[in-house]
Amino acid sequence: MSLDKILSISGKPGLYQIVTQTRTGAVVESLIDKKRITVGAHSNISILSEIAIYTLAEEVPLRNVLSSIKTKYNGEQTDISHKASKDELEEFFFDILSDYDEDRVYASDIKKVVQWYNILQKNDLLGALEDEETADVSEEE
Repeated sequence: MSLDKILSISGKPGLYQIVTQTRTGAVVESLIDKKRITVGAHSNISILSEIAIYTLAEEVPLRNVLSSIKTKYNGEQTDISHKASKDELEEFFFDILSDYDEDRVYASDIKKVVQWYNILQKNDLLGALEDEETADVSEEE
């Protein structure tokens, strides 16, 4: 499954995957507890493949940041919790993406990235990162 099918819904914890689309929105399934809910078109939904992290030079796709975390932790859960202190989170993120823009990337954003990575890892969805990178290389050729 690609990151195109994984969503973050504002006001709801965790990540969701699209089960099916409806006339007025979509039916999604929580990756945390597998419960299905219907979300309307009015909901503030972010697709993970469209999220990027600000750096001092450019915006880095979330997929690349998640891949860096996966490489550092050999595909295992991070040793830091999304509930860690602001300083611990910033230190962790500096190791992953050393040139991230500290003025525009907040501790709450780092918390989400850590939580999302751990949810994807727990649900064995980190393979989607390699699949998309391979597809990107094929499209460029």
